[in-house]
Order: sequence, then structure tokens, then C-alpha cells
Amino acid sequence: MHTHSHDPAGLSEVTILPEVIDFINKRNCDFRISTSCGGPILLPIQVKPPKKSDLLLKAGDHTIYISIHQARFLHTIHMEMIPFFDDNDLIRHDR
Repeated sequence: MHTHSHDPAGLSEVTILPEVIDFINKRNCDFRISTSCGGPILLPIQVKPPKKSDLLLKAGDHTIYISIHQARFLHTIHMEMIPFFDDNDLIRHDR
């Protein structure tokens, strides 16, 4: 997939917290930051595939694709961007 690799939005100034890099390495896949109703969200690309307009940021051995719409507001990539589900929430929806 072709994406922009230049740094028009100042991505070189974006900090990825170490726990996010650990999280990504444990899942052994690339991720994407996109827009949700609650703000920026970090999801595996299997869930939210990258777009041609995304910007690229290296995170250890993996890549974070960043929505061009989020890039200009992004300063830090932190664990609060990763949605977590309580097992009880999942069981309740299975019924």
C-alpha cells in the first residue's frame, strides 16, 4: 500500500509512550490511528485498514498509520487511545 512517508504534520515530534510500543510488539502487527466519536483511537489494521492518505510513524518494528485528519492534533500516542473491553461487556453482547 502506498502512503505518504514525508512529515508534513510534524510527526517527528509525536511521542509514542513505551507501553504503547510494548502493546504493539506483543500483538505483532501494525496499527492505525483514526477518528472515533470519543477522539483518536488506535486499532490494529486488521480492524481498521490504512488509507492511501495516512501518514506513517515507526513504532519499534511496526508501523502506526495515522489518519491525516488526526495527524495535526497528535502530540502523544498513549494507552488511552486503545479501546479495552471488560469480559462482562462481551458476554452481555453474546446473548
